[in-house]
Amino acid sequence: MEIIKTSNAPAAVGPYSQAIKLDRFIFGSGQLPIDPRTGLMKTGISDQTKQILNNISAILDASGSNKNNVVKTTIFLSDMNNFSIVNEIYAGFFGDHRPARSTIEVSKLPKDSLIEIEFIAHI
Repeated sequence: MEIIKTSNAPAAVGPYSQAIKLDRFIFGSGQLPIDPRTGLMKTGISDQTKQILNNISAILDASGSNKNNVVKTTIFLSDMNNFSIVNEIYAGFFGDHRPARSTIEVSKLPKDSLIEIEFIAHI
């Protein structure tokens, strides 16, 4: 097991790792829309979603993988009314690649984020 850590994605906000590499899989912790350069959280669902996907890309790069190797994502939304906006940005990010996915509405997310995304990828 290897702990994945990159300064190109925000540091964990709790006692966990950005991701864990085990055998040929990467298990990514839930990513928040924090800009790793400023430490500030983006505002608005569009900017938050884009920042999270950028953070996921950075973690995948650091672990020797890429977005085309993502096999599963879980999206947590504080408001399911944002589903269509998130879906459009998500589809643009992954292109023709279609990982398995769950989307769940939750009552609250860390730091009052509007969205959080976790992932599993293959190397």
